[in-house]
Amino acid sequence: MMESSCKASEATEKRRGQNQSRTPAGTRRTSQQNGPSESDTLDQKHNEPDVKPRRPEQKTTSESENPQTDTTKRRRHKHRRNKQASGGAEAVTADHLTRTAPNQQQKKHYHKHLNTDATTLPHTDDSTAPDDEGGEKQKRKNKKKKQKKSRENTEDKPVKLCESGAVEKRNTPRKNTQAEILSPAGQTDRMDRENGQRNRGRRRRLYEDYMSVKDVSDGLKRGQLIQGVLRINPKKYHEAFVPSPDGSADIFLDGMVARNRALNGDVVVVKLLPPDQWKVLNGDEGEQTSVDKERQSESIPDVIVEAQYNEKEDVEELRQKMEGATLQDKVPSTADPRSSSNRNVQRTAKVVYIMEQKHSRAVSGFIKLLPDKPFALFSPSDHRVPRVNVPLSGCPADFPSRSNDYSNILFICRITHWTPDSLFAQGQLMKSLGQAGVIEPETEAMLMEYDVDFSEFTDEVLECLPQARPWTIPPDELKRRRDLRKECIFTIDPATARDLDDALSCKQLSDGNFEVGVHIADVSYFMEEGSALDYTASRRATSVYLIQKVIPMLPRLLCEELCSLNPQTDRLTFSVIWNLSPEGKILSEWIGRSVIRSCVKLSYDHAQSMIDSPTKVFGADELPPVSPEHSVHTILQAVLHLHTIATHLRAQRFRGGALRLDQMKLAFTLDSGSGMPQGCYIYEYRDSNKLVEEFMLLANMAVAHQIYRSNPELALLRRHAPPQSRLMETLQEQCDHIGLNIDMSSAGALHRSLKEAVGDDEYSPARKAVLTHLCARPMQMAVYFCTGVLQDEKLFHHYALNVPLYTHFTSPIRRYADVIVHRLLAASLKCGPCVHLTQDEVQKQASHCNDKKMASKRVQEMSTELFFSVFVRECGPLDSQAMVMGILDKSFDVLVLQYGVQKRIYCNVIEGLQSFTFHKIGKCPKMDLVWNPHELEEEMVTQEISLFSVVDVRLTAGEGALKYTAVLMRTRH
Repeated sequence: MMESSCKASEATEKRRGQNQSRTPAGTRRTSQQNGPSESDTLDQKHNEPDVKPRRPEQKTTSESENPQTDTTKRRRHKHRRNKQASGGAEAVTADHLTRTAPNQQQKKHYHKHLNTDATTLPHTDDSTAPDDEGGEKQKRKNKKKKQKKSRENTEDKPVKLCESGAVEKRNTPRKNTQAEILSPAGQTDRMDRENGQRNRGRRRRLYEDYMSVKDVSDGLKRGQLIQGVLRINPKKYHEAFVPSPDGSADIFLDGMVARNRALNGDVVVVKLLPPDQWKVLNGDEGEQTSVDKERQSESIPDVIVEAQYNEKEDVEELRQKMEGATLQDKVPSTADPRSSSNRNVQRTAKVVYIMEQKHSRAVSGFIKLLPDKPFALFSPSDHRVPRVNVPLSGCPADFPSRSNDYSNILFICRITHWTPDSLFAQGQLMKSLGQAGVIEPETEAMLMEYDVDFSEFTDEVLECLPQARPWTIPPDELKRRRDLRKECIFTIDPATARDLDDALSCKQLSDGNFEVGVHIADVSYFMEEGSALDYTASRRATSVYLIQKVIPMLPRLLCEELCSLNPQTDRLTFSVIWNLSPEGKILSEWIGRSVIRSCVKLSYDHAQSMIDSPTKVFGADELPPVSPEHSVHTILQAVLHLHTIATHLRAQRFRGGALRLDQMKLAFTLDSGSGMPQGCYIYEYRDSNKLVEEFMLLANMAVAHQIYRSNPELALLRRHAPPQSRLMETLQEQCDHIGLNIDMSSAGALHRSLKEAVGDDEYSPARKAVLTHLCARPMQMAVYFCTGVLQDEKLFHHYALNVPLYTHFTSPIRRYADVIVHRLLAASLKCGPCVHLTQDEVQKQASHCNDKKMASKRVQEMSTELFFSVFVRECGPLDSQAMVMGILDKSFDVLVLQYGVQKRIYCNVIEGLQSFTFHKIGKCPKMDLVWNPHELEEEMVTQEISLFSVVDVRLTAGEGALKYTAVLMRTRH
């Protein structure tokens, strides 16, 4: 009997080997797994769904030790012999279906699925969901019996996660181990067996289908739905927010399921959840809402992730993370969440529609091999983006055999689609960038992620430019313009600037007043509306300034030659010329097209030297070459007069209620050969910068009034809404409780009180920087808009400048919005063609410029972070003093004074710290740190951390390629 059993087993194994040899190439089936490997288990570093899988049953004996399994094997063997005797009769038992190879038709179907994306792999019927109870479960069982009459003794199997990201439910008499639940190879084995079944079911959906356009439109009109921009917390990817239209606390979206496949920056439509599912804010969150914390984390460089998750977490922890909010986070039934006065409750919602995909869907990251899978797993560097399944066919040819060689290679992946039944998105690898942590690959990654076009300009675009070299201004064009070539006109720019788009002039008149001119490059002359050049510029919308280079909006022939106001060269311009009193009062104004010839290219350093040393006689070697028609003394006097008038204009602006919040800006010195950072410093905003700024503001305001007066329905202006009142009230309360007398009733009042609050000592600049950062959080972004889309002129107001009308006119080489303004200005002055744009087209272009400006700002910040991370890695560790700018219950934020960077210090990882205690005095948060003694006879030292406390920190390179950490040093007292 034993011998017979052994022979039967051998025959079974022989057939099994034959069946396995008939599986598709690249697919290996195994009947038993040894346990999950590191690449098999689900990686918790990225997003997980908010569904709760049941914990799989654990088997304590192997199949060979289970008598029921032996019986099953014998029954399968007997069935196969019967099938051979009957000429291949179809199997009718579930046991046989789990082991026999697919027939030719089924194999064909299986191949078809293997050639599609991972999430289209077949799954069995989900009609017997394991969480069903009572009569509903019985109904589903009865339905299944009707569909598959020949199956016997079926039993439910727990929900599990495929490597493809789908949630599966199947019926099988075989219970699976935890290793098989998480193992890709085990999933492949089961998938192969189930392809032999004639009736395959649907996979359970993780995400809801989007609402129809009509339902969304109706819901928005009735106020049942809310539209807004989705923001995902970069430090806690399960937290997302949508601003509330009424200005109250932002709406909270908890987890991936609530986001419903939307990505950061998308314009989404959300539906509020029932009040009993709103979030209860406890502890700190009652005073500082989740969105405030999210905004705070956004202002800190994204170089540290708050929680790093291990890939080998057990199933129970996996389940907890997938659930999203815990029961304690929900509103208790006794609470009244509808009360708007309840600040401890935050509304929650779910995404029901994506109005506009603002996110580029391109992300940088790394690929990981999944054994026996036709796809690889792509893990984005940005933790707000889900992992992506990418086909192996799109990976490097040697990746399957040399996957470890690619562990530190940065790739760009584009998400192509994301089905409702897939946890992970699907995508395609676009490009291999190179080693992570290297400046150029990392730079290219950020440019592609934020959809910055850095490609070379096409021949079609270049053909739109004048072909003659050198180019000269046509005589007919000179006749149509005001000739200012004999005037003393000069540029003031950074020393390395090559795109010079603005120049200044100033001469004293016989009556003691001054003729002051602002002259801007006439880019619109070279850009015919609707041309290939115009289209490309409109899509790029802005130049992007990185630490090591510039990504131009226009071809360099225009940026650096034809339009750049280079010295001693005739150039076409738009000019705004005023007669001003010595105090800056406008006596008269002229705006029109002109031609100029700059006499010298000054840097900010040159102009500052003149301001600092007004009586100095500058030698020829101390300044750049000056046109022989003008003397150095004439230029010096013009700069000094401009400085005096600018000082009066600035004082008038701030007396009139303007506000300026200057953020610290980090600058670098680079090695000329390698391009690596050699040093860094805080960029100083000096009087020469302020001089240029004042006259650019004056010109922008003059042009705004001109184009709005001429075309009130089509003007492109720039508005700045007041800060969010709720956040300002919170900040006001915090300042009151720490004894800071800050008046936030208006922009002007805030500016004046900030100057008084910082004090006058060595740490005054640091306190000013911290206060500026705190006050910047409630501020909204200034945006471009078309005047015809807003009915109320009060909405045109610019809060920070405190002016009714404002636009951008002074930088057409690097901003497309300025080009549109130039065209509108030319049409209003009858010195150019009419603008062939509708109101909707102007508004659409304005919105696109807003998006591109935001992307450009973020890329510039990331470039600074990149170079500083490299600087810390190459030159660190770096010691510096830091000032506390925010305190949470287990951490606090600091501004590193020497470098102007903001970092978060986590108390639970401070070396030498025995304990820490968070408490509040009124609404003022504080933290007590208790340090262990250095020596046995020493006493423990307690250090109090409060707002504006000065601490010592050390910046050190982190484990990641571009990560660095701030370590709190032991107090000296």
